[in-house]
Amino acid sequence: MNYNWNWGIFFQPNPMGTGTYLDMLLSGLWLTIKTAVLAWIIALVFGSVVGVLRTLPSRLATWFGFAWVEFFRNMPLLVQLFLWFFVLPELLPRAAGLWLKQLPNAPFWTAAIGVGLFMSARVAVQLQAGIGSLPRGQRQAGTALGLTTVQVYRYVLLPMAFRIILPPLTSEFLNTIKNTAVAITIGLLELTGQARSMQEFSFQVFEAFTAATILYLLTNAVVVTAMRALERYVAIPGYISGK
Repeated sequence: MNYNWNWGIFFQPNPMGTGTYLDMLLSGLWLTIKTAVLAWIIALVFGSVVGVLRTLPSRLATWFGFAWVEFFRNMPLLVQLFLWFFVLPELLPRAAGLWLKQLPNAPFWTAAIGVGLFMSARVAVQLQAGIGSLPRGQRQAGTALGLTTVQVYRYVLLPMAFRIILPPLTSEFLNTIKNTAVAITIGLLELTGQARSMQEFSFQVFEAFTAATILYLLTNAVVVTAMRALERYVAIPGYISGK
C-alpha cells in the first residue's frame, strides 16, 4: 500500500476550529516550553536544596537527601505522573481531593510538578558532584574567615559549583524538555500530543511527527546555544580547562 504524502496538510484548517494544523503544532510547542520551564525551575530549586543537604556533615540531612534522590530517580516518570494525577487525589481528604480533580489545567500543573520533582533528583546529584569536586581548602578558608555554613555555601561553594556543572545542567534541561512528552498520558496536549492529534485527524502520520521532530530539534538548539553563551559569560578564566 502506497503512502499518500501531503506536505501541504500543515496549512489546511484543523477540525478543532483553531486555525491550521501548523497552528496546532505551534500551540503544542508553546505548551511544551511553558511546562518545561516551570518544571526546570522546580528542579533547580528542589535539586539545589537536596544537593546541598547531601554534602552537609549532618547525618539526618544526608539521609534525607539520599531518600529524596533514590525515590524520584528510581521510579519511572510515567509511574510518578500517574501517582500524582490519579492516585494522590484519592488519598487526600475528600475536599482536597475534589479540589485537585477540579483544578483548572490540572494536566499542566501535574506535568510541570511531576517532571520537576523527577528532574530535581538528577540536579541534586550533579550539584553534589560539583561541590565535591571543589578543593577542600575553599570550605576551610570560608570557615577560617568566620563565615557561617550558610554563608560558606552562598558565597564560596555554590557560585563555583554551579559554574562547573553548567554543561551537565544543559543536558538535564534538554531532558526536561523531552520528558514533557510523557505528559500526553495524563491528557496534556503538548507538542507530542498535538502531533498525535494531527495524525489521527488527517492520517498524515509521517508529516505530523516529522514536523514535531524538527520543532524539538530547533528548541533544543536554541537552549544549547543560550547555555553555551551563559557558560562563557560566567566562566572564571584559568579555573576550568578551555575557558
